[in-house]
Amino acid sequence: AIVTKRILAIGSASAIARLPACALCRGSALASARHAPQASALRGLRACAAPAAPAEKQGEQDQKQGKRGGGGKAGGGKRSGHKGMTTREDDYSAWYQEVIAAADLVDGSPVKGCMVIKPNGMALWDELRAELDTRIRRTGAQNAYFPLFIPVSFLSKEAEHVEGFAKECAVVTHHRLRATAEGKGVEPDPEAKLEEPLIVRPTSETMIWHMFGKWIMSYRDLPLKINQWANVVRWELRTRAFLRSAEFLWQEGHTAHASEAEADACARQMLDV
Repeated sequence: AIVTKRILAIGSASAIARLPACALCRGSALASARHAPQASALRGLRACAAPAAPAEKQGEQDQKQGKRGGGGKAGGGKRSGHKGMTTREDDYSAWYQEVIAAADLVDGSPVKGCMVIKPNGMALWDELRAELDTRIRRTGAQNAYFPLFIPVSFLSKEAEHVEGFAKECAVVTHHRLRATAEGKGVEPDPEAKLEEPLIVRPTSETMIWHMFGKWIMSYRDLPLKINQWANVVRWELRTRAFLRSAEFLWQEGHTAHASEAEADACARQMLDV
């Protein structure tokens, strides 16, 4: 019997949550000149996350800042930009948004629900991805990449699996546009309608399992451990940077084993990766 088991799926925010805080700052890579931008972004995050100074000390700091110059409402230029930042204890949601803004990690985009990951944010993601990819490869998994588009029939076979996010799927119905009759824009070409609608990848289980069925001929092909770094689309109505957006980066791992015991052992191993 072959047991296929999904072993790991980490979005960008949960990947950050899974790594110990020290793993982000103590490594020599972040301290090296080669990764100076990443280190700078990280220092910005840590500074933003620090509790606000007591009122008495804050007053003293403001006076010293005033003596050095600066001026303006902030009392001293960019360095005072974090003054009065909400603490996690007071309002976690507000603190989270303020940290992201102060560290200059993302920006809004013309597409509702989607974010632009700026260089500071991408530098942090690159570090997280590099670290996790190394750990995942050590378990014997190999990286692969699967199509962004998935036939709707694939998801129909796994109706129970996709029930939780079926209403969030983006659907492609045409493969070509044409100019409107007025010539002032474009519209889907009726003659370019797809025979079968395609779902923009919300997750890759159905596609990966389909390929596993082609690749696994006997027990000699087991275990099969595949990891994918990709972007996925889930049309969320309520979004929040890094935690949930219409499009986000993540990785997902899928394995096939000769027995349930091996699959379970692998899944438990990945929990500690």
